[in-house]
Amino acid sequence: MTRAVVSALDNPVWGSLVGAHAALAEVASAGDGRAGRYRTDVAPFGALEEAADPACWQALDDLLAGSATCLLVEPADLPSGWEVVTVIPGVQMEGSGLVPAPDPDAVALTDADVPDMLGLVERTRPGPFRRRTIEMGCYLGIRSGGELVAMAGQRLHPSGWSEISAVCTDPRSRGQGLGTRLVRAVADGARSAGEVPFLHASADNVTAIRLYEALGFTVRRTLSFTITRRGNAPAA
Repeated sequence: MTRAVVSALDNPVWGSLVGAHAALAEVASAGDGRAGRYRTDVAPFGALEEAADPACWQALDDLLAGSATCLLVEPADLPSGWEVVTVIPGVQMEGSGLVPAPDPDAVALTDADVPDMLGLVERTRPGPFRRRTIEMGCYLGIRSGGELVAMAGQRLHPSGWSEISAVCTDPRSRGQGLGTRLVRAVADGARSAGEVPFLHASADNVTAIRLYEALGFTVRRTLSFTITRRGNAPAA
């Protein structure tokens, strides 16, 4: 991995919005600053080209028109006039040490599977997943008796990287290693495309973090998922 590729993880949402996911994005400009977000039925994430640039925050304000978005920024870095709705402490993990492996039972999920995927997400709460999230990358699933019991897929795609996301297993099918198998299988697809897997996890999900570390992921940095919107106070 080159330094340029590793640095793509510093602002992964922005890299995806203006790169691999440009067709799923809305991007606005204000002067020399730019900001973007995913279409609301795809994902809740937004990003700024440069968080220290007031013009980027103005561009984000123009784009959101009063609605909220989730940014990978620290709450203390929000400029005057922006309010914090929710903060979720998290970690970013890179998977250059993960050994990928295809899985014969994993099938590629399609638009026809979205109702089952949304049902599994509702039962397991792996994180945000919306009707068109499947368009962000390849999602794999394992069925038992015709029922979707486990899935995982690709979400953000900053240059050279593929985020593994929505890793979840129905409570009735846990303890069989399905999540591990799917993580390796999704990583296999990423490697085939020349990308390195990475992921984000809630900092308090210690069990999942230990599992990912056992698979070869390492914590690269801590971060905050900050849901924010423009408040009533005037911008600085």
